Amino acid sequence: MLPYRPLAVVCLLSCSFPAARADEPFHYPTARAGNAELKYIHDAPVLTVGGSPDEIGAAVGGLALKPSSRLLSFTRDLLKAEKAEETWPLFVRGGKGMVKSFPADYRVEMEAVARSAGADRDTVTVANTFFDLKSTFCCSVLMVEGPRSATGGVLFGRNLDYPSMGYIHEHTLVTVYRPTGKHAFASVGFPGLVGVLSGMNDAGLCVAVLEVYDAKEGEPHFNPKGIPYALCNRRLLEECSTIAEAKKLLESMPRTTLLNLAVADRTSTAVFEVTPKQVVLRPSVRGVCTCTNHFCSEEVKPEKAAALFHSDERLDILDKARGAKGKLGVEDVHKYLHAVNQGELTLQTMIFDPVNLRLHLAFGKMPSSGGELRTIDLAPLFTGEARAAD
Repeated sequence: MLPYRPLAVVCLLSCSFPAARADEPFHYPTARAGNAELKYIHDAPVLTVGGSPDEIGAAVGGLALKPSSRLLSFTRDLLKAEKAEETWPLFVRGGKGMVKSFPADYRVEMEAVARSAGADRDTVTVANTFFDLKSTFCCSVLMVEGPRSATGGVLFGRNLDYPSMGYIHEHTLVTVYRPTGKHAFASVGFPGLVGVLSGMNDAGLCVAVLEVYDAKEGEPHFNPKGIPYALCNRRLLEECSTIAEAKKLLESMPRTTLLNLAVADRTSTAVFEVTPKQVVLRPSVRGVCTCTNHFCSEEVKPEKAAALFHSDERLDILDKARGAKGKLGVEDVHKYLHAVNQGELTLQTMIFDPVNLRLHLAFGKMPSSGGELRTIDLAPLFTGEARAAD
C-alpha cells in the first residue's frame, strides 16, 4: 500500500501494479465546443479552454474527461491493487472535507467538470484530493539556468513518476487555460484534475510538484484544513510571474502536506521545500538546481531520512550535471532525466523552456524518458493566435 498522509505508512516498493496493455492505446477524439478545442500538435493532445470557471469546467469535462472516462476508475483501481478497497469511503469523506478549503472558482470548475462529463461527483472529488491524502509521486527534476544553458535561457526538466495501472499514461493531456483576468498557463496532466502537477504560464513561471515522505522532528506532516497542493500550484501560475512572487503567495496559503515544489522563472530556478508550517527556498548551485523526493535544507530535513524510491541515488545522478563540461541543452537534460527513470513508473518526461514558452514532452510508452520529445509552441496558444490562424 502507498504511504498515507493521515493513516499508516506502507511503502510502494513492495507493491506490484499491472503492466501496460498490449491492445490499441487510447486516443482523444478531436473536437470543438465554443471557444474550446481539443486537437493534436506533433502527436500530442492539447486542449485549449478559457473564460469563467463554469465554462472551463464544462469544456474539460465534455471534451476530455467524458471520452476518457476510464480515468474515473483509477483511484479505485489503485486501491484494489493494494488490497485496500475498503478504504474508499475514507477518501470520499476526506475529500469532501478538503473541498471546503477549495478557492471558490475551483469548486465551481470541479462541479462543472463532473456535470459535463456525466461523472459521479464523489469520484471527481477524490481525484482532486487523493494526492494530499495519500503519498504517490516519486519524481525527478533538473533545472539549468541561462549561463549553463546551451539555449541561453532556463531549461526546466521533469519526470513524473506514478503507478499507471496499465493505462493512465495513455491519457496524458496538455491543457492550456486562459482564465478571465488571470495569467494563461499550460498544465501537463490528466483531464478532470482542476489543479496542476506540472505547468508553465505566459510569464514563463514554471512549477512541478515532487512529494516528500519525511521531515525534521516537530514539522507537521498533514493539515486537513489546507488547500490541496495542486490547487496552490495553479494559483501560483494564475497570479505570479516570478519565483519571489510565487513564494510569497504560497506562504500565504494554508498548505496540506510535505512536498518539494520545483520552480523557475525566465532568469532563475529554485526548490521550495514545503511543510504545512513553512516554505524554505533552496537556490540553485552553480547554475543548476536538482530535486527528488526528500528535503535537503537544514530547516526541514530529518536527521535520518528513509531513501524511498532511491531518492538519494537519483539526486546524486542529477547533481553530476553541475560538473558537466560545456553548456547543457534540451537533449542533455533529456539524457539526465532518462538516467534517473523508474521504469514503469515514469509516465511523463517534459522540459519547459520559459524564455521561448515552449514545452518538450515525451509520453505514451514507459519509461517516457526513453521516448522522443515532441515540441509544442505554447506562446500562440496562450494568446489565442493559434485558434485565429485555423
